[in-house]
Amino acid sequence: MCCTFAENRMHMDNPFILEPYKSKELFCDREEETARLVDCLINGRNTTLISARRLGKTGLIYRTFDEIKDRKLPYDTFYVDISSSQNIDDFVKLLTESVASVLTTQNRIKDFFSSLKGIRPLLGFDSVNNTPTISFSYQTMAEKQQTIKSVLSFLEKNKRPVILAIDEFQQVREYPDVHMEAVLRTYIQPLHNVRFIFCGSKKHTMTDMFTNALKPFYESTTNIPISTLNPTVYAAFIEKQFQKAGKKISKEYIDEIIVWTRDYTFYTQSLCNEVFQQSASIVNDEDIRKSKEIILTSNRDRFLEIQRLITPSQWKLMKAIAKDGSVQHPTSSDFIQRNHLSSGPAVLKNLKTLIDKELILANNTENGISYSVYNVFLSRYLELL
Repeated sequence: MCCTFAENRMHMDNPFILEPYKSKELFCDREEETARLVDCLINGRNTTLISARRLGKTGLIYRTFDEIKDRKLPYDTFYVDISSSQNIDDFVKLLTESVASVLTTQNRIKDFFSSLKGIRPLLGFDSVNNTPTISFSYQTMAEKQQTIKSVLSFLEKNKRPVILAIDEFQQVREYPDVHMEAVLRTYIQPLHNVRFIFCGSKKHTMTDMFTNALKPFYESTTNIPISTLNPTVYAAFIEKQFQKAGKKISKEYIDEIIVWTRDYTFYTQSLCNEVFQQSASIVNDEDIRKSKEIILTSNRDRFLEIQRLITPSQWKLMKAIAKDGSVQHPTSSDFIQRNHLSSGPAVLKNLKTLIDKELILANNTENGISYSVYNVFLSRYLELL
């Protein structure tokens, strides 16, 4: 009749979620950013969120939407992730599906599709995600652009003010055959009932889009910077989640987790999730060691695929940067000699390629640019080679 703790813990909900957002109870901090974002939106300011990947920008958007709902503020919220889009056709499809998925009445859905004048959408349903799917048959670029204008016009006529978040917004620069920034700016500028959140992880591209005087979106938004969480606040959150589940974890182990994951939200959540799964009532040294090993082992095939897709010299440079954690002077003679790299110009060339591929992160600091391996788990894997 007696069951082991291991059997019991299988039925516990792991509080360290790996999805962007579930509830404010499982969302750590970002109170200042949430309050700032809400204030900007309700005061009529479009907003930009720019940071490296895996820091919780998407979660912050959903947390903000949740806060708006909790405070019963009179806004309707829409979210579209365009990271998978390759062209304007994809953008139109993702945008219309996002809007359609939020509409709750048959009449509103009918009104929405009626508003897409001159275009006959083909409707479907994704049974896996429980969302409608939409496809269009176009003949001209003008028809595609007209559909975007029609969607935004529909939102503009909404009875309540609308907040539309577009995630990975820098992707619009990749679309061929259309200057998408100019198209969107033309349609967005006249709107009064729609507020936008533009979110992106390619910092250089996003910064250029909104601070370059030659670009359509120049100084059109308020920027809210997103950095790593306060380690003390994050440590308290982690300890609380373990305690609520009847588990105990020492401050030393929490500090080790935060340092090992470099305080990046996704990686910290992932390691905590694994430690929670592996541990009994008290987290011990073996739980931490085993959890790290499981994470690196489960990602090994992905890391080897990355190695296959880049040159040996680029892989060698990544390994050198990983072993130092972060590097400010990658062309210095000390760094080159210590890691047996070829030359300064070769390092610069490889560095640029790795940054473009989002394998190396170039982060602006008070002391200049600091380079690190973008994927923290990949960095920890490379350290061991």
